[in-house]
Amino acid sequence: MNIALFVVLAAAAVAFRIWRRRRSRTDKRHTHSHDGWTVTGDVALVATREVRERVRGKAFRIGTLVILAVVAGAIVIPTLSRSKLNTQNVGVVGPLSQSLRAAIAAEAGSVDAIAYFYPQSDRRAADQALRGGRLDMVVVDGRQLVVDKPISSSDTSTGARFVRAVAEEIAVLKAFEAAHLSAAQSSDLSAVKPLPIASIQPGGRSGAAVATSVIGLILIFVMLNQYNTWILMGVMEEKSSRVIEVLLAAVRPIQLLAGKVLGIGLVAFAQASLTVVFALVLAEAVGSNLLHGTAPVVVAATLVWLVLGYAFYCWVYAAAGSMVERQDQIQSLALPLSLPIIFGYIFSLTTLSSGSASAFFTVLAYLPPTAPFAMPVLVAFGTVSWWEFVASAAISIVSTVALARLAAGIYRRAILRTGGRVKFREVFPRKEVATSERT
Repeated sequence: MNIALFVVLAAAAVAFRIWRRRRSRTDKRHTHSHDGWTVTGDVALVATREVRERVRGKAFRIGTLVILAVVAGAIVIPTLSRSKLNTQNVGVVGPLSQSLRAAIAAEAGSVDAIAYFYPQSDRRAADQALRGGRLDMVVVDGRQLVVDKPISSSDTSTGARFVRAVAEEIAVLKAFEAAHLSAAQSSDLSAVKPLPIASIQPGGRSGAAVATSVIGLILIFVMLNQYNTWILMGVMEEKSSRVIEVLLAAVRPIQLLAGKVLGIGLVAFAQASLTVVFALVLAEAVGSNLLHGTAPVVVAATLVWLVLGYAFYCWVYAAAGSMVERQDQIQSLALPLSLPIIFGYIFSLTTLSSGSASAFFTVLAYLPPTAPFAMPVLVAFGTVSWWEFVASAAISIVSTVALARLAAGIYRRAILRTGGRVKFREVFPRKEVATSERT
């Protein structure tokens, strides 16, 4: 049995070695050929060139530093001000039992605050401390609460919520004392949980999922605008400087175009990954809770549609860049190209704020131009199943393949035309001209 196993493994190893040697020879032949979308050949060289140029550029470095600075500010600033905003100074006049002190500290925690207790000699000293702003609230003999200014029922500040919570807690404790309940009975009553609330319709995602979706929408919008503009500008600059003529002497147009969108896409996702890792590490280091409670499913959906959205739009911007050769022509193209992105972004944010998706918005989740924004929102609401998510992604992938072929045709016919903006009808010959050429 052992000998047979050894023979089988040896035969498998020999077969694998022969297959690998033949595969390497085939790859070498295809790498030097100019046919197909070979990623291991000219496409990889063009992508490497794009990555090197973008990373070395000042725009990438400055932009990355600005993004990291904004993220750091959003994470660190709330932690610096949290100790000031969420500190409640409680004055104590007369006796204060340990149970009541613990209850007040617990109520402070329920409103994300920290209670500090300061004994006062008498009521006059406590009132002076309240007027001077040194105290936020005074507990007199464990039976009365005193504040500086009246608190309205509509006041939702941390201090107002803390005072109301303490007032309710003291009233409950005093009611227990008036009923002559023992400490054990009072503890049992305090530990009573509210009744569960049932609903006849399935609920959506939590507030954390919605908040995560908002951050994801902003990320997708910024990334698509920034890096698609890079593609538009890069193609235009190569055409206007005649660098494209040198490049096309070595590689085919489709390989050059595929390498460009692949290289810029790698830079985009590298910058996004750096930002996410930096945010997580910094939040953990400073003890921030800004990123706590994020929904993993929504995060995964956002990343998937970031990839699919870039894959769809990059071909559109690359084809548009091959039809212009001046900066003013770029400006006239930028707005029309970005209209679907702006529409999908604004409509998705509006839908998130409303809390429910309309039938029209659900349709947008299956259209490739708006699906990168609409589908993550449906995932955050919990109103889309896994097969609907896969169906939308499949539609986007098929549309991207068709769009890539169209963009490649436009790029091949327009990239070497100079002297002005190339119109769309000039890119594709008329049917009669094509018919006469075939005859």
